[in-house]
Amino acid sequence: MNDPIQKKQVSPWAWVPSLYFAEGIPYVVVMSVAVLLYKRLGLDNTEATFYTAWLYLPWVIKPFWSPVVEIFRSKRWWIVTMEFIVGVSMAGVAFSLNVANWVQWSLALFWIMAFSSATHDIAADGFYMIGLDTHQQSFFVGVRSTFYRFAMMAGQGLFLLAAQIFETRFPNNISKAWAWTMYVTAGLFLLVFLYHQFILPRPSEDCDKEVQSADEIVKQFFVTFATFFKKPQIITALLFLLIYRLPEALLVKICPLFLIDSVEKGGLGLSPGEVGLVQGTVGVIGLTLGGIIGGVAVAKHGFRKWIWPMVVSITLPNIVYIVLAYYQPEYITIPGMLFINVCVFVEQFGYGFGFTAYMLFMLFFTQGSQKTAHYAFCTGFMALSMMLPGMISGWLQEQMNYLNFFILVIALCPLTFLITSLIHVDNDFGIKKDEE
Repeated sequence: MNDPIQKKQVSPWAWVPSLYFAEGIPYVVVMSVAVLLYKRLGLDNTEATFYTAWLYLPWVIKPFWSPVVEIFRSKRWWIVTMEFIVGVSMAGVAFSLNVANWVQWSLALFWIMAFSSATHDIAADGFYMIGLDTHQQSFFVGVRSTFYRFAMMAGQGLFLLAAQIFETRFPNNISKAWAWTMYVTAGLFLLVFLYHQFILPRPSEDCDKEVQSADEIVKQFFVTFATFFKKPQIITALLFLLIYRLPEALLVKICPLFLIDSVEKGGLGLSPGEVGLVQGTVGVIGLTLGGIIGGVAVAKHGFRKWIWPMVVSITLPNIVYIVLAYYQPEYITIPGMLFINVCVFVEQFGYGFGFTAYMLFMLFFTQGSQKTAHYAFCTGFMALSMMLPGMISGWLQEQMNYLNFFILVIALCPLTFLITSLIHVDNDFGIKKDEE
């Protein structure tokens, strides 16, 4: 290909921030916003959590799909194609909310959005590595993480604020309000697609690949798969990946429902915009700060020194939801909102700090040959650890009310302590070496 655009030098600042912002938006819409959308449109907690938990599946199977992205077409092609599909599927969800069988149609379109988003993740991460040299990769790692967090804030914050504005405009037609919200989101996302269509660079390494034979692809995959399951402490590692975040996996779908549900039903009765402020802004800030401080702490003192504080951090702060469910402020005054925001900040900060241990264990466990592919398998189990508890969380909550559900979550925290006690990590893992 002798496209003259290939010769043009494009500053990483022109595309790295927007690429990872685009990566975060569909993920947060599928994982966080969809459950509130179904709640506001009349589904009960059991249905809303069960249906949306299934949307984790594309991220569960992402390791099996990633070789296809690597082998066929350029990563740039995958990025812009998936962004177009995501934007169209968002518009499709908006249209589906006002038709017969809207639940089935909207879920099908959310599935397309989720699969496209997971595929976009694969291509974007690969494009980042070939579009930047090693120095630039190191420099922009914080930038990409920051803009991904901005996407979370926009998706959970501004999106829900827009939903509240449209609900106020169409007070007797909630479906229309959320449809307009999705149309606006789709339009903005398609603008990002158009931007990337013209601005993304065309690295010489990113070209259509010579397609391997089907037998060679299958053989290569099964060799990688077999070596992963032959790694030392594989059973313990898989249990850790599935159980370490169990309390949070149960909470993640229920917390926004608890915040938005009426006081009569045991919730806090917040509006969509207030939920966006609490979870999408204050919560994301807490999550980000916790992750940053966790990374700094491990880099200075090592994994073993901080593992137990991180276990405590990812479990015990969940008690704030017991406090909120027990006292359940009926009037959302300024002090009441401040208290709710502080509670959510504390819980999300603890989760961000404690999640550092989870990510570092994956890095430690996948050391050695084929570490990229093995890490991808770990991320599949990571998604599965959120999918399975999420599927039953709504049903559990409706069987025992919000307060008792949060008590159950705390009662399961010892499992996190138990499985952590079984893993083995080198004492100096994570410490920055002097020679580095």
